[in-house]
Amino acid sequence: MNDEYKIPNHVGIIMDGNGRWATERGLKRSAGHAAGYKTLKKLAVHILNKGVKYLSVYAFSTENFKRDVEEVNYLMNLFVSKFKDEKDYFMKKNIKVVFSGLKEPLRNDVWESMQEISEMTKNNDGGTFNILLNYGGQSEIVEATKKIVSDVINKNISIEDINTESFSHYLFQDLPPIDFMIRTSGEVRVSNFMLYQIAYAEMYFPKVYFPDFDEKEFDIALDVYNKRDRRFGGIKK
Repeated sequence: MNDEYKIPNHVGIIMDGNGRWATERGLKRSAGHAAGYKTLKKLAVHILNKGVKYLSVYAFSTENFKRDVEEVNYLMNLFVSKFKDEKDYFMKKNIKVVFSGLKEPLRNDVWESMQEISEMTKNNDGGTFNILLNYGGQSEIVEATKKIVSDVINKNISIEDINTESFSHYLFQDLPPIDFMIRTSGEVRVSNFMLYQIAYAEMYFPKVYFPDFDEKEFDIALDVYNKRDRRFGGIKK
């Protein structure tokens, strides 16, 4: 890897296609979510070991509560068991785990397991793994706006203090903008994913279901990223 090879600082992944991956194999959708988790566990470490500092993944949106009750319950149970089981794994890998999303209407055991792994890994400095759970990009912006209004009313800040940089500090997690957004399965839309943070992100939509989006597929994605010319609205001479 030469000196000119670019590693994005912040990668975002919309993990799409778990259900279709399972259905095409004659399996229940839950089997696809289990397979997706196995992929994510290995992939997260691989991505952060590549030099990416921040990884944000879309685990469960606010809209996903509209799905079949059995599927939602399966996912909630999966979150609880894996967050509890993997604390030592992420400690060993020196990865800090944080979450973005709303507390309601998550079950108490889900919320408590999220808080437990966040607290345990908070001092790790080998990369930040941001899990979006009960998350919506529009909701995040609305919640940030409420916090800003409260601070203005309480005279903690003035209206003049508000700008694009200070606004980002009020989001669920104060993280850098996303450089590279990947959505697996071939669907070409952002689905309410980190709308503020993807303003100038490069986007990549591989026709690969997430359970099959392994380390090799990510390396292919990185090659694609390196062929992009990021101008941020300007022109390179």
